[in-house]
Amino acid sequence: MTERPKSTGAPAHQNVTFPSGGTTAHGYLALPPSGRGPGVIVIQEWWGLTDHIADVADRLAREGFVALAPDLYGGNVAHESQEALRMMQDLPVARGVELLSGAVDHLLSLPEVTSETVGAVGFCMGGGFVLYLAAADPRVSAAVPFYGVIQGEAPDFSGLKARILGHFGELDQAIPKEAVDQLAETIERQSGITPDFRRYPADHAFFNDGRPVYHAESAARAWESTVPFLRERLG
Repeated sequence: MTERPKSTGAPAHQNVTFPSGGTTAHGYLALPPSGRGPGVIVIQEWWGLTDHIADVADRLAREGFVALAPDLYGGNVAHESQEALRMMQDLPVARGVELLSGAVDHLLSLPEVTSETVGAVGFCMGGGFVLYLAAADPRVSAAVPFYGVIQGEAPDFSGLKARILGHFGELDQAIPKEAVDQLAETIERQSGITPDFRRYPADHAFFNDGRPVYHAESAARAWESTVPFLRERLG
């Protein structure tokens, strides 16, 4: 890892490497102005570790969190949907969870992280991985999927420890209301935890301000509930 920049009153950020899943993983680390705070994993959309995902990490750092966005595609970024679909399909869910658990290991090992557990915030493919990771790793105590896409079978939530705050678009044809309701029912039945799934008058990817589907009001409302949720769960 490179030397961390000193605090200047604004978030400090850098590219980092760390061991994960039997390989050397890469990621984007953002530190709060204070230099210390609770840890949050930020999980990419199917496009890859883009500027938008790095910006989310920076935003979380400005709110006082130590945010790590692991690169699940090994440096590759998709520029059109068919390429993104192929890259997502080439990443088995089990391998993605393994890499993300390694990122949790790394985040919790940092002296700057003050929490004993982490939050996980993810978008699209990453929203699905938030749920897979939370189901598999009890060190995740706060899970925030934005329009999370479940790939294949839903995870086994029987060991879930995290509370869940989910954000979904009412106009999102890829994730219909019935699918969201079924997912909520499965989580509650298997874990006894009732997820807080919220819906907004927006389409898929409504939080991504770099895409035409961005819906500013819905994005703001979702963010304004996400930050206090993470603070409450992580301290």
